[in-house]
Amino acid sequence: MDAPVPAIRCRQIGKADIPAIATLLKRGFPNRSRQFWVHALRRLAGHEPPPGLPKYGYLLETGGDPVGTILLICSTMRDGDRIATRCNLSSWYVDPAFRAYATLLVSMALRHKEVTYLNVSAAPHTWPIIEAQGFSRYCDGIFIAMPTLQGLFNGVAVKVFDASQQPSGAFDPSDREILLRHAEHGCVSLWCETADRAFPFVFRPRLVKNVLPCAQMIYCGDIADFVRFAGPIGRYLARRGKPFVIVDSNGAIPGLLGTFCRGSMAKYFKGPQRPRLGDLAYTEYAVLGV
Repeated sequence: MDAPVPAIRCRQIGKADIPAIATLLKRGFPNRSRQFWVHALRRLAGHEPPPGLPKYGYLLETGGDPVGTILLICSTMRDGDRIATRCNLSSWYVDPAFRAYATLLVSMALRHKEVTYLNVSAAPHTWPIIEAQGFSRYCDGIFIAMPTLQGLFNGVAVKVFDASQQPSGAFDPSDREILLRHAEHGCVSLWCETADRAFPFVFRPRLVKNVLPCAQMIYCGDIADFVRFAGPIGRYLARRGKPFVIVDSNGAIPGLLGTFCRGSMAKYFKGPQRPRLGDLAYTEYAVLGV
């Protein structure tokens, strides 16, 4: 006789599920410790999603045990004069015996049509799968910039300082909120202030290949702002041991010294708002540190 098919349920992750989900993710991502995932889920516990969206994400369970999960980082961001809702899909894993139910997990995660979904760390072998799910690529690779020597003799007059200090000039209050929240997540949040106004920047410290220290661009108002202030920002970061900056890009960035790496860290979206380059706020890179 055939063995009975196990009952599978898909539901939102709750606070009580954190220990079991951390164990499951450790199984799915053995290069990261269980404590890493406990810490990551606690980060999500402190992040308030928009109404109607999950705090942690979704799980598949059978017999009360989780056998699959997908984390979601849901947030609201300003898109011009509008407020846009977006969710970063992160850390998707289903135990091999239950892979046939993975589509149930994804369909639950993607069911809000008004939300823009991001997949910012898709491995190359998954690109055909997520494209079949309706995702479109918006970023082809990264530009590795070496900004330290730029503008040494003819750069714009600018002060670079930590986001814990309030600028004396004009600034957008929503930008200050982003800077302060991301500093809490371990990012480097700073202002570049000119005589006219202050410009926001957020970076995540990185080690490329576990050797090369750098800073990943997480947030700025416009990539053109980073090009304009590349020298002062680069020297600020270099003094803190981060001489290189990784910037999302679709090619070489005019005005920046460095090299473009196509196909590296390609990024996808699905939904009404195409993400702009230079904005990875409230994604897994910023909140979870993956």
